[in-house]
Amino acid sequence: MHEKIISAVVSAAFVLMTAVPVCAQEENKLCYLENTDKAEFEVSAVSAILIEADTATVLFSKNEKEHRQIASTTKIMTALLTLEAGEPDKEFRVDSAAIKVEGTSMGLREGDKVTRRALCYGMLLPSGNDAANAAAVNISGSKTAFAKLMNSRAKEIGMNDTNFITPSGLDADGQYSCAYDLAMLAREAMKNKDFAGICALSKAKVSFGNPVSERWLVNSNKLLTSYDGCIGVKTGFTDSARRTLVSCAERDGVKLIAVTLNAPDDWSDHTKMLDYGFEKVKMCDFTYDTTELILPVIGSDKETVGVKCDSVKLPLCDEQKEKVTVKIYLPGFVYAGLSAGDKVGEICYELSGKTVAATELTAAESCVRIEQKADIFTVIYKFIAGLLTR
Repeated sequence: MHEKIISAVVSAAFVLMTAVPVCAQEENKLCYLENTDKAEFEVSAVSAILIEADTATVLFSKNEKEHRQIASTTKIMTALLTLEAGEPDKEFRVDSAAIKVEGTSMGLREGDKVTRRALCYGMLLPSGNDAANAAAVNISGSKTAFAKLMNSRAKEIGMNDTNFITPSGLDADGQYSCAYDLAMLAREAMKNKDFAGICALSKAKVSFGNPVSERWLVNSNKLLTSYDGCIGVKTGFTDSARRTLVSCAERDGVKLIAVTLNAPDDWSDHTKMLDYGFEKVKMCDFTYDTTELILPVIGSDKETVGVKCDSVKLPLCDEQKEKVTVKIYLPGFVYAGLSAGDKVGEICYELSGKTVAATELTAAESCVRIEQKADIFTVIYKFIAGLLTR
């Protein structure tokens, strides 16, 4: 009986000691401030949303979940999937049928050689419908098959009010999204360094053709040159959707994403929204006092070891500062042989139930191993003592 009890305690100790979990992944949804529909400005857009990208906080909203055609902002998804498909610089000949499409174009012709990366430039700068179709057929074999891939990825991101049919965003029956979902998509896409790098360019020299030659492509997003800090992402227009725009801007560590759908005065709308966001959100320092965080040590001349952590910066509104909570993950004890700075745990900062930042807990000093055989009762004692000191 005693052996069974000891075995159970040791098993529990082992689980707690080894399970220093990485902070739980954030849910695929945005969190709202109060009264996001009552800002001190108006926008021309039928639907709109403004979010802080890092914490996924909605700062302003208007009909953000109404289903609408979204025009070429669809290409945010198409370009993201193209980059995620791999082999970005492998040349291939474009499908002649795919590039025969109405509307804006990057200038592809039958027989042209191009790379997937070049097609992303063609989608995100001049908004080439030919580029979107060529990428879709190259990756999935057909536009229909690619649309299934788009919708699958949309579900992963949390776009629950979206149904893609065309890779270009040209109007199609049954195709729709909403401002909320586009903000989610842009937030995900801007995490991709290649995507973010391309959509931040006001113009770029790209190689394609037959024979391959360099061409200048110009970005249709005027905010890149007219709004301080703008770093993307995509314009759009069709007769049904009217003017659509997704923008991203960053200042002093604060990153905002704005979306407008059916907006006659979209450039002005985005300027108002982004200005409002940068006035409302500021970077805040958080430093956790680890003085009372002490770990028992097994097999060392030291009985315990302290822990340290770095401070973190979070982009927050005033009303959010007092709502940040902390979760600490530490084992019941550690074994000797640690060096100062070795990771022993983690601190997670949460807002509205989501992890918005994390930093490592590290050993404050080294713990030299000494030659001794620790008996099981010492292990259990130190494990329980470690729990009681927290």
